[in-house]
Amino acid sequence: MPGTFDAIAFAGGGNRCYWQGGFWDVAGPALGAPALAVGVSAGAWAACYSMLGFGESVRTMVVEGCSRGAPNLDFSALRRGEPAFPVRAMYTELLTEILDTNAFARLTAEEAPDVLIAVARPPRRLPLSLAVPLGMLVYQLEKAVAKPVHPRGGRWLGFRSEFVRVRDLESPQALVAALLASASVPPIMPVGLVAGAPALDGGLVDNVPVEPLTAVEARGGRTLVLVTRRYARLPQVPGRTYVQPSRRIAVGQFDVTRPEAIEETYALGRADGAAFVAGLRAGEGAHAAG
Repeated sequence: MPGTFDAIAFAGGGNRCYWQGGFWDVAGPALGAPALAVGVSAGAWAACYSMLGFGESVRTMVVEGCSRGAPNLDFSALRRGEPAFPVRAMYTELLTEILDTNAFARLTAEEAPDVLIAVARPPRRLPLSLAVPLGMLVYQLEKAVAKPVHPRGGRWLGFRSEFVRVRDLESPQALVAALLASASVPPIMPVGLVAGAPALDGGLVDNVPVEPLTAVEARGGRTLVLVTRRYARLPQVPGRTYVQPSRRIAVGQFDVTRPEAIEETYALGRADGAAFVAGLRAGEGAHAAG
């Protein structure tokens, strides 16, 4: 049975994306599965586990992992010449454990939603050592000053979007590699490799990946976009519905020290998902009555 929306986009946002997991945990069964799900960075991870119906399991694992007492920055590891950000290993462990052979088979099945993972390819005219910090600087400045839903600075620098189709990947390991690449924010997360070439956080081009949705909308399809920030104004696009959290999510993108904040973020998503479904049903009821 077709879902209420033909395609869904999951914006990035690190830990804020657990709001999406809570939202879909409640709204998903009511809305039905889309034909297409697109995600970027941690939003790509949310798209994968949400399409699998693993939201609650992921929440439990993340909260448990953040309760182990790991710091956000491990200076002793830095002195040993090891990765200084524990979130790198923790995120890799989480993806690897959840996305096993069975989960991969379900995600790549013909009847499953077509899941796309957005990555950014670096500018051809800039060395990677310069492109990465410059791209992140422009992204942060644009978000802080202009606060656009869809930034443009990355494209201006020459970053290019590429969408990895999960169905085309050969193994769970390749899926984990693509998800890690989509969240590549050096030095916290290393530069990824997709098809043998460097790939970075897709948010460097657009942290709200709607490009694949336009073809669906052109055919008259309905699309849903789940952002993780609060915006003063959301775009108005025919056939497209943007949903944002009902209040600002107070959790750091890479913070592994506050399990209670993850719980609160997920719970807010569940509440917002329930409110969204109720609003849709009320609207449909009013339309039918009219």
